[in-house]
Amino acid sequence: MNRDPLINFIQSNLPASQDIIINIANEFEEREYAKNDFFLKAGKVSNDYLFLVEGFMRAYTIDTEGNEVSTYFYPKNRVVLEVTSFFMRTSSMESIQALSDCKAFHLTFDQLNNLFHTLPEFREFGRKILVKEFSSYKQRTLSLINKTAEERYTELIATNPEIFKFAQLKHIASYLGITDTSLSRIRREFSKKD
Repeated sequence: MNRDPLINFIQSNLPASQDIIINIANEFEEREYAKNDFFLKAGKVSNDYLFLVEGFMRAYTIDTEGNEVSTYFYPKNRVVLEVTSFFMRTSSMESIQALSDCKAFHLTFDQLNNLFHTLPEFREFGRKILVKEFSSYKQRTLSLINKTAEERYTELIATNPEIFKFAQLKHIASYLGITDTSLSRIRREFSKKD
């Protein structure tokens, strides 16, 4: 598998020499997931840090009534990680599933910690990724409070345009915090604007 997307991703988040970037990239191992395979199942401890090269994944949890609620979508060229389970070594409350065939590079928890302790540059890379992910989760939480469903929809298609190619409408609606019917209405209204 071509490592260029991984190298480019590391390079864009880490001002370091090409040798160091290549060394970091070479620590990652190839991994493939077929459509519907799980990267992580709720109740398990996350042990993998994944960089998605091709494909699309969805994170979800189960609400108090037994319904799946989408919590995040991962397009290609993104880190896939359940932060709390991975770093706190606790059982995950989320599942992460491939919505298409996926190709990725991954590190285990032990490999990642080894890089943290042996490469100061990797610590900076890891810090930047964690800050970006935390900020993204925080913005999503706030958007459920201070943005309309239409605004959340507009933001989602701007930041994740491939979503309708891979995710079911009910999964997108649950992510936006709305019903399937509301999502259909919003999509109709948007199609009239085009």
